[in-house]
Amino acid sequence: MATRQRRKPARARDTALTPELIIDAALRIADTEADLDRLTVRRLADQLGIGTMTLYGYFRGKDEILDGMADRVLGRMRLPSTPDAGPAEALRTVAYAFLTMMREHPSIVRLLGSRVTDSQTALRGAMEAVLQRLVDAGLPGPVAVRCYGFLITYAIGFASYQAPRPWGRRDSDTSAEQRRQRRHFYAGLPIDEFPRIVCLAEDVVEMAGDEQFAAGVEAFIQSTLRGQD
Repeated sequence: MATRQRRKPARARDTALTPELIIDAALRIADTEADLDRLTVRRLADQLGIGTMTLYGYFRGKDEILDGMADRVLGRMRLPSTPDAGPAEALRTVAYAFLTMMREHPSIVRLLGSRVTDSQTALRGAMEAVLQRLVDAGLPGPVAVRCYGFLITYAIGFASYQAPRPWGRRDSDTSAEQRRQRRHFYAGLPIDEFPRIVCLAEDVVEMAGDEQFAAGVEAFIQSTLRGQD
């Protein structure tokens, strides 16, 4: 008679399980995946070395885990403590804070693009504090709201575009070589079919560059403050 195979026990944990540790693990998985569908309760439980039913004792399902991830990242959004010198500096501060947050946690781009959070923790960290920063710098409330809307959506779009184009990052040791290779690709296209791309290869490769983000922010600042004169 065939013997029944014994189920392997879950890996022993070195530390006590907490909701914070679960969210940390969820973020690690989500930040390395291009699709939030790959973050499943079973996969998260396996990562933590526990059973899925144990995980359900902390979160009722994936939606609560996603909300917890949003709470963690948005609620802890960092703004420099140094006061801004004026509206222009405040807008730069907010723009780069959004971009930094999305680079550190690529999953937040997908979360913001797929769900709405009503969490007071998230709203306090990534909306209330940001709006207060802009108002404190001298922007009228309604203008601050419009600026917030532009900057967060601009950062989401740019971070999404740059993520699969690592040659655009200036903080990477390999970005220069990646830019060179991509420039070579554009310049090597059939010139009769792609005359503009070939001739502008040097510039086209910079569309994913950090300078492109900076140029967009500065253009927005100039347009906004000109309208306040």
